[in-house]
Parts: sequence; C-alpha cells; structure tokens
Amino acid sequence: MSFSTDTKNELARVMAQKPCCQTAELAALVKMDGLIQISGRHRISLHLITESAAVARKLITYLKSLYGAHTDILIKKKNKLKKNNVYLVRLVTQDDVSTVLRSLGMINDLGRLLDDIKPDLLKKECCRRSYLRGIFLGGGSVSDPEGDYHLEILVNDEDFSRELCKLLKRYHLAAGINRRKNWDVVYLKGSEDIIKLLNLMGAHGALLNFENVRIYKDVRNQVNRLVNCETANLNKTVNAAVRQVEDIRLIDRVIGLTKLPDNLRIIAENRLTYPDISLKELGETVKPKIGKSGVNHRMRRVQRIAEKIRESMKAE
Repeated sequence: MSFSTDTKNELARVMAQKPCCQTAELAALVKMDGLIQISGRHRISLHLITESAAVARKLITYLKSLYGAHTDILIKKKNKLKKNNVYLVRLVTQDDVSTVLRSLGMINDLGRLLDDIKPDLLKKECCRRSYLRGIFLGGGSVSDPEGDYHLEILVNDEDFSRELCKLLKRYHLAAGINRRKNWDVVYLKGSEDIIKLLNLMGAHGALLNFENVRIYKDVRNQVNRLVNCETANLNKTVNAAVRQVEDIRLIDRVIGLTKLPDNLRIIAENRLTYPDISLKELGETVKPKIGKSGVNHRMRRVQRIAEKIRESMKAE
C-alpha cells in the first residue's frame, strides 16, 4: 500500500473520545464525503461515500453515539481501475437527517444549506485537530516522502477551500490553493509543515515513518554532496598534477632540469617521481619540508618557465 493509504488507515483507527471532537470530525467527513439526496415529497436523505471500511465504521459509530441514528450500509465494487470496495453509509430517517445536518452546521433552522464552517465546531483545540483529521480522511492525500514532499486536499467549494487555508494558517502552516479542473486543491509542500499536520491529526506512526525517510534522504544527500566535492577536488588535483608533469618534461627536454635553480629543480624532480600526490604531500618530500603554499609558489614559477619555452617555440 502507498504511504498515503497507510496514513489514512492509521487516522481512520483514531477514534475521538469527546462528543465535541466526534461532532467536529463527523462534520468534516460529511462536508467532504456527504451527499444530500432529495426525493419525492421533499424527503431528504444523507449519503456518505468512502472507500475505507474503517472510515465507514467510524461514521456509523459517531452517528450512533452522538444521535442514536439508525444507518444503512451498502457495499459496491468499482468497475474501473482498482476494483476497490465503495462503502455507502445512508441516513434516511427524516428526523435523524434533520437533526444531524442541523447539529453539524450544514443547514439552518429553515432547512437551507449552509457552506461556512460552523464556528462552534472549532472553538477548542482538540476539536480543530479532529476536524482536520476528518477533512484529510475525506479528501486528502500525501505523497511518499521518498519523492517530493507534497500533501493535498481536494475541495469542490471555493469558499470552503479559503476557510480551510485559514484554519491551516492558524497553525503557521504555509497552505496554498491551486485550481485543478473543477476542484480546488489545498496543498502543503514543506516537509516541516507536513510533519506538523500529521502530528496535529494524530498520525504519529506515519509521522515517524516520514521522519525516518526524511532523515535517511538528508544523510544520503549529504554523503552525495561530500563525495561529489571530494571527487571534484581529486579531479582538480589530478588535472593540476598532469599539467605540472607536462611542463616539467618540456623543460627537461628543451633546456634540462639542471638549468633550473636548486629549489625548483628538486620540486620538479620530486613531482616526476610522485605524479599523483597532492601539493601538501609533495612539500613533505623535500628537505626541509615546505607547506602547500610554498610548493604552489614554486610550481607556478616552473609553469611560467614552461610557458616562455612554448612561446619561443611558436615564434620560431
């Protein structure tokens, strides 16, 4: 299963204990997955659709615990792509439907639909966390942390997507909104923001897995950077040594190394003897030993002599 599916399965098993928190989470689930059906004689029913058996059980439990409501459940199998089960939780008793929708802030006393989040649902910190959990269960997904860090929630109401962004920003989460066909996508991209939201919702197992992968990626990237840096330095050292050897051999061939001052002759001969060592190591081959800067200074003088020889050869 995917990381997103594992995260949802974990959250589906988190049951709110307080009635206020149950109400907040149920309101979020109804907002995301609910469908109000109006039939003849203005009879209304509430349909809740989910692909998670655990979420379906949670819906039935909350509806029974909070309202004593009687529910029906139908199970269908998808015909396209992944043939997963689809669970339809139905609330058909008129009094139950009206009571639930009014309690969750979905309709007013006149029976008119309301789009805004009922303020009473989000008064307490515990309720806000439960509400976010319900929202994610209803329309959220999170990418595998092995790839890019990305969490998103699909919302079919523009006003609600802005309200959801405000709620996330109360926790200093950098939420943004993108338009995708007929949907608004509320998203988080930073790993720190995703970890914080997982913690707020109660997905502690997913959080630990996310952190483990992130730490592994950070260490792996750091090692890669160090290896690349070391490789670049090694290539630089080798290339410099190859040029130095070419210059020394040119000088030896044209005028002879014995014509050089003793300090340059010794360092040149040692470079021919040890073509692969660094400047620091080369400085330790002479007596008395000299530092890297001293060796570099002498090698630049050797280079200038070689360049003059090349210029004179071109002039001829």
